[in-house]
Amino acid sequence: MKRIAILGSTGSIGVNALNVIREFKDQFSVYALTVNSKIDLLEEQINEFHPKVVVVRDEKKAVELKSRIGNKCEVLSGDKGLIEAASSDDYDILLTALVGFAGLAPTIEGIKKRKRIALANKETLVVAGELIINLCKEYQTELIPVDSEHSAIFQVLVGENQTEINKLILTASGGPFRELSKNELMNVTIEQALKHPNWSMGSKITIDSASMMNKGLEVIEAHWLFNLPKEKIEVIVHPQSIIHSMVEFVDGSIKAQLSLPDMKLPIQYSFTYPQRFKSSYEETNFAKLRNLTFYEPDLDKFECLKLAYDVMESGGTAPCILNAANEIAVESFLNRKIKFTQISDTIKLALDKIENHKAPNMETIFECDRQTREFLYSNI
Repeated sequence: MKRIAILGSTGSIGVNALNVIREFKDQFSVYALTVNSKIDLLEEQINEFHPKVVVVRDEKKAVELKSRIGNKCEVLSGDKGLIEAASSDDYDILLTALVGFAGLAPTIEGIKKRKRIALANKETLVVAGELIINLCKEYQTELIPVDSEHSAIFQVLVGENQTEINKLILTASGGPFRELSKNELMNVTIEQALKHPNWSMGSKITIDSASMMNKGLEVIEAHWLFNLPKEKIEVIVHPQSIIHSMVEFVDGSIKAQLSLPDMKLPIQYSFTYPQRFKSSYEETNFAKLRNLTFYEPDLDKFECLKLAYDVMESGGTAPCILNAANEIAVESFLNRKIKFTQISDTIKLALDKIENHKAPNMETIFECDRQTREFLYSNI
């Protein structure tokens, strides 16, 4: 019986992870659940899955939850609570599904405890990729990607020689604005941006998908996960989201991982690797799919994707600046302070104004994140 700690249990990844645990309740149990503030859903999860500990980042909500559930489990709060939960010896797998920079610190604690890291928080590798990979080597910690694209590549590479990779091909749905012109993007609404054609996700990642920043972050993540330069990481738009990513090898052969767009599959694989458990999920029917199509991404229209490639080349704390600026820009768009097309403008402003520190340590990364947020909050 593997014990799972889920950071972000009320988000789309967390909910799907609990669906997997429900499907395989004789194989997995819940050690910890964490949320930002959604204590109503958390209370339901507590009653069903009986975790040993829960964490609510909102301290007032944590007090309220404690008064509701009494002694059903231990209730921790704030970022310190996340660290304490991740630092425990009493679990086997840490699913890091927090959104944004907040996932970095508890992920580091899980690595130091030599827990398997099921990584759904791409920002961890975006802002501190080299440090995280080195920590995993130092502590001999397994890092299993959960993003559907990186899980696909991870699965494709099982049994392969990494030196024989010619390139990675990350697929992207293109989001809701794939067919709009650059001028038309200037007036899109929040409601339009939140209508993803294939996936049901939280608001932040859905906006990232609409701007294609999500794919940009995934390019940086792939660079660190698979130790390949940006020239060997390609993005192709694939609207049906059936092929989750591909690997081309030096002999010209291409291997792909395919399935219906269902996050339970990569989550389950991160829990069961190197095994595969038979599930009851919907099977892919190719006769019904009829066709799979592919397009080159428009880097002029989707500037966020280009910016991600640029900061990979810059290195240092540039990816950290990019990530923090994007989080603030998306928040500002969702709060109707800026237009959709100003997301990339906001990121470029931060990259121009915040110093890029080469070969940063973890302290420098945290300080860079703070400076970027402070600067943009004063200038938006």
